[in-house]
Amino acid sequence: MSFIEAVILGLVQALTEFLPVSSSAHVRVAGELLMPGQEPGAAFTAIIQLGTETAVLIYFWNDITRIIGKWFRALAGKVAHSDPDVRMGWLVIIGSIPIGVLGLLFEEQIDHGLRNLYITAIMLIAFGVLLGLADRIGTQRKDLTQLTVRDGILFGFAQALALIPGVSRSGGTITAGLLLGYSRKSAARYAFLLAVPAVFASGLYKAAKEVPALLSADGRAAAAAAGEPSLLAIIVATLVSFALGYMVIVWFMRLIETRTYLVFVVYRVIAGLVLLGLLMGGVIDPLAGT
Repeated sequence: MSFIEAVILGLVQALTEFLPVSSSAHVRVAGELLMPGQEPGAAFTAIIQLGTETAVLIYFWNDITRIIGKWFRALAGKVAHSDPDVRMGWLVIIGSIPIGVLGLLFEEQIDHGLRNLYITAIMLIAFGVLLGLADRIGTQRKDLTQLTVRDGILFGFAQALALIPGVSRSGGTITAGLLLGYSRKSAARYAFLLAVPAVFASGLYKAAKEVPALLSADGRAAAAAAGEPSLLAIIVATLVSFALGYMVIVWFMRLIETRTYLVFVVYRVIAGLVLLGLLMGGVIDPLAGT
């Protein structure tokens, strides 16, 4: 993977991570178009997500530090456990359990079998339609002060569906939130907070597995021979995804205050149909790199 390809994939990651369109699907397809017969890989995708998730950390810095601070103070008995920030801390922990457990149990399938691009195309279309239905029929009356343990768990399982490329982490959790009656802004806000521990855990886990090998001479040679990204390429893509990702999240949070998700629904359906056309036309190999 060249620096130019790394930068392009970093841009793709940043532009799509916070939108309900599936960043993993876009990085996967973009990688195949840039490097026919190859693809960036699940590890590369997970690691560059650290860049965009750092943007979330900065955007929600005041919220996150307040929640963490009160959560620890509650453990020490200095803050009531009924405090909204303490409850949010527990709900983020509870909501993060499904994706953590399922991610470890099905790591092999996630890294290989589920990366079939036919599955990705179908998920883009199906969950695009589901997002549209949720946006239309959801009451959108609840805010995060009304978030319950049951709802936190349901949000968590919806986030876990994003282990399948094409579903979308934000799209799955936002769809669940809308169906549960939460407002667009509340559903998106909790989706982003919920993603922080999951994405950092996944990215750091993959980094711990991949980086030591890439630091060795044999590992670098093997990666180059296989067409896999170098450590420097991964770092470049991660930095690019962080810089642009922050701007995207600012734009998205403002957009959903006054707009519906219709534009994303239409985009997902069109993108899924185009991908199916490319696959059936033999332009893209559905199993490349898996």
